[in-house]
Amino acid sequence: MNLYDIIFYLFAIITIVSATFVVFTKNIVYAAYNLLLTLFGIAGLYVLLGADFIGIVQLIIYVGGILILILFGVMLTNKITDVPIKSGVLQVIPASIGVGMLAGILILIVTNISWRNMELTVPESTIGSLGMLLMNEYILIFELLGMLLLIALIGAANIARK
Repeated sequence: MNLYDIIFYLFAIITIVSATFVVFTKNIVYAAYNLLLTLFGIAGLYVLLGADFIGIVQLIIYVGGILILILFGVMLTNKITDVPIKSGVLQVIPASIGVGMLAGILILIVTNISWRNMELTVPESTIGSLGMLLMNEYILIFELLGMLLLIALIGAANIARK
């Protein structure tokens, strides 16, 4: 067992345990913090698979943007209503079905011996080639999408101001 395997199992355990806490916790703030760990673990798994660009995008967009927005929304709405925000219904049946399916898949993967003998080759970084494609072949689409996002941002600010 080499260092790559240890890091993979560490990220896998972090992801699975925190995802289980997201499903089973009753406090929505704790669920959001555990979702942070889940998304971080998934980003780590992407990086280990050689998809470093997707891992970085996972961190920036999901962990850095959307999850922080969810946390601020939960914290701000909790202060306005003076009602503790907790999920009253625990979804035991769907969660246990999902955990059972995950356990079955993990058992099938672990008992299959053929994947252990494969040589692992980690590909080169994909960021350079993606950057070259965006700045050479797809520059017009890239710039038009930037302008579209700017127009959407100005429109959202105009709507929010009213």
